[in-house]
Amino acid sequence: MYAFEYHRPTSVQQAADLATQLEETKFLAGGHTLLPTMKMRLAAPANLIDLGPIAELHGVERSADTLSIGAMTPHAEVANSTEVRAAIPALAELAELIGDPQVRNRGTIGGSVANNDPSADYPAACLALNATIVTDKRKIAADDFFQGIFTTALDEGEIITKISFPVPSQAAYAKFRHPASRYALVGVFVAKHRDEVRVAVTGAGSNGVFRVPDMEQALRQNFAADALDGISVPADEMNSDIHADATYRAHLVGVMARRAVQMAASRT
Repeated sequence: MYAFEYHRPTSVQQAADLATQLEETKFLAGGHTLLPTMKMRLAAPANLIDLGPIAELHGVERSADTLSIGAMTPHAEVANSTEVRAAIPALAELAELIGDPQVRNRGTIGGSVANNDPSADYPAACLALNATIVTDKRKIAADDFFQGIFTTALDEGEIITKISFPVPSQAAYAKFRHPASRYALVGVFVAKHRDEVRVAVTGAGSNGVFRVPDMEQALRQNFAADALDGISVPADEMNSDIHADATYRAHLVGVMARRAVQMAASRT
């Protein structure tokens, strides 16, 4: 690991000011991607800005129609939150499936969303739940936020402060996990809203998280697993690696989507 300066601001404004004043900065959230790449000398920021001490970035708030989660809220807190479990139980269940206890207690929702790893779980939840990513500068719709593998709409120095999720009528997440890393080989989040159904897939797409319009249209007509019979995703748009080839991942998208719909439909 190369030498760097470590900073612990106590407010979002202080963090933003540091990012403007200093050169070669990186924000530290959970650190599960940044720190390993620094240890391998694949990244060498001159200044590391730790967002952990900023109280305003932590916590869960519930209004009548919206659930808002602070960017620095750990996965374990999302999984165990009574507010999350009451409003969007599928989101708590998703958080509970991330990594292991060490990862869940250190990793944060904002860090995961900002990193946009192609196998991460939260991007699928954000797309399916039609979330809004709130930063220190603006609000960004999830459909506009995720722009490809490890690529988002965030500008340099922009800080995610919270993520707001509209509360759906029904939702579920089905994940086919890698047995060692517990990353999603394929994960499908299905959410039924008042006026639409949204289906989002992580772990499978060659360009990262994506929605499946054909499945969404079929489920708007009939919110049942058999409504997806005959619907598939193109294998040539899937990721292929040593863990699963593109054809297998395309098949798993259909399997996980049906499981997610079955789970969601069982909730009233």
